[in-house]
Amino acid sequence: MPELSVVADYGDLCGESPLWDAKHSRLYWTDCVGLKFYCCDWIPKTHRVVKEGLEIYGCALNQSGGFVITNTSGIWLWDGEGSPRLVAAQADGSKLQMNDCVADPQGRLLAGSVFYNPSEKYPLGKLICVDTDGTARIIDEGFHLSNGLGFSPDCHTLYFTDSVARTIFAYDYDVAAGVGRNRRIFKKVAATSGIPDGLTVDAEGFVWSAEWYGSCVVRYDPDGKIERRIDTPAKQTSSLAFGGPELTDMFITSAGKSDPMPEMPPGYDPDAGYFGGKLFHINLGIRGKPEFVCNIRPKS
Repeated sequence: MPELSVVADYGDLCGESPLWDAKHSRLYWTDCVGLKFYCCDWIPKTHRVVKEGLEIYGCALNQSGGFVITNTSGIWLWDGEGSPRLVAAQADGSKLQMNDCVADPQGRLLAGSVFYNPSEKYPLGKLICVDTDGTARIIDEGFHLSNGLGFSPDCHTLYFTDSVARTIFAYDYDVAAGVGRNRRIFKKVAATSGIPDGLTVDAEGFVWSAEWYGSCVVRYDPDGKIERRIDTPAKQTSSLAFGGPELTDMFITSAGKSDPMPEMPPGYDPDAGYFGGKLFHINLGIRGKPEFVCNIRPKS
């Protein structure tokens, strides 16, 4: 069994959204709470802080250059250096307070909104699609804490996580229309496990989910059965992505200590053990698939 190694240790408060850039053999990731954005050039294995002070919860590459990013104020275009340009702050009258995102095969962006607050009543979140002209619309709604998204290899299935509901959903995805239909439960994660967070899908159609409070990433077969579990030393394992020259390198983000959530497993001690904040790597010989690239070009 290959061993897990540490690629970078910046003490991330909440490492998230690892993204592989095949063109430049580079991995990006963010500390969405610590407001830092990083890159790692994989061939020399050197890494650096690209930007500080910019809130990024999710990111995808954009065809015209730079990124499409999501944060608590909306969806933005960012060239990777200067200030971001707002694409959308609302969809169908709903505020876009966004978390994870993914590009679809036609260059759209899909992302989930989050208003979760365990101490008070909160509006439920939405699953949003941003069309290539920058128009944002609601695909579905009724989510507590939107998280990881990913597509099956044939792009006919969209996976989408609601962490508080401990559920990974599956949709029939209409690529031409950018619409998800027939929402169903792909996996309901047991209360004794961590909660599902970031997500990716490998070339065989198996779904990988990082478990916050679970110290692991889990690989599910296309029927939702656990095929394997990879333990990590991070109590709050947050997300993962495939990369490297053969797309067999797996990168796993993690978070430092945070305020406990009601969804912690029974007996979980948030004050004991290692908390995380590092970027990990492992190569299991399992191939991922390339992520799609956005083609967001707003009308004005």
